[in-house]
Amino acid sequence: MPTVLMTAPYMIPFLDRFKPVFAKHGLELIVPDVQERMEEDDLLKYAGQFDGAICGDDRYTARVLEACSPRLKVISKWGTGVDSIDAAACSRFNIILARTPNAFTTPVSDTVLGYMLAFARRGPWMDAAMKRGEWEKIPGKTLSECTLGIIGIGNIGKAVTRRARAFGMKVLGTDIIDIDHVFISESGIHMTDLDSLLTDSDFVSINCDLNPTSHHLINADTLAKMKSSAILINTARGPIVDETALVAALSSGQIGGAALDVFEFEPLPLNSPLLKMDNVMLAPHNSNSSPTAWERIHWNTIKNLVEGLGLKYEE
Repeated sequence: MPTVLMTAPYMIPFLDRFKPVFAKHGLELIVPDVQERMEEDDLLKYAGQFDGAICGDDRYTARVLEACSPRLKVISKWGTGVDSIDAAACSRFNIILARTPNAFTTPVSDTVLGYMLAFARRGPWMDAAMKRGEWEKIPGKTLSECTLGIIGIGNIGKAVTRRARAFGMKVLGTDIIDIDHVFISESGIHMTDLDSLLTDSDFVSINCDLNPTSHHLINADTLAKMKSSAILINTARGPIVDETALVAALSSGQIGGAALDVFEFEPLPLNSPLLKMDNVMLAPHNSNSSPTAWERIHWNTIKNLVEGLGLKYEE
């Protein structure tokens, strides 16, 4: 009977719903206690004990994958991003790496729009002032008066573009690959280089993958190019931003604020200066939240696992 290591934190609370499907395919489950993710040492404890894995952002390093092979046949990632998994090592050890592309386009792009509206209209800050007993009319602006710069024009970047254009925003985009000219023409986005985007944007939204070209893409040098009133929004991956440099830029007034759903280290340490900053909105890596999206990903993740084990998938 094939054994599956189940460590996806978004699936585990609903596991009773899916156990009949695993049983139908003759699969036995190992379900550790997972808070956010399994680190390398956590996974090594189970090396050689499972044939397939359903995971979240677990650290499947080359060391882990070597220890788990040759028994491990497939890793089915819950969601889209696989930056925590050594894809080259998976290939080297003949381990199938599966995911669900375009998993969170709608909820994440909605989140970006929500952050922009919050900062532009100053709603959270007026709410806080009112609850302190202060009748303070904080000046705001409309999104149509703002320019949005989007770093990474993939599925989410395109969806953010469409939402922003619907609100009358000027949209700038940058990417390391060529973007479909039909989308550029239909959406009205203006493609430019990163420096120009940072200089000209009122909001900068990070929507690219985390890879060697994007690690600390936003750093002290790039932050210095932004407007002093600009807002940085990161709903992609934490390590794209040099968090130490960002804290310095926010503290000094070099940029106007930030909205962060992801961080270099998660959960965000309780001693992080970000937690005490009034010009920052924070969320616990939750921009993917959507019952519809989650349901689709749950089932597709199981399907990818079953097929990766060489079995015929049946719901």
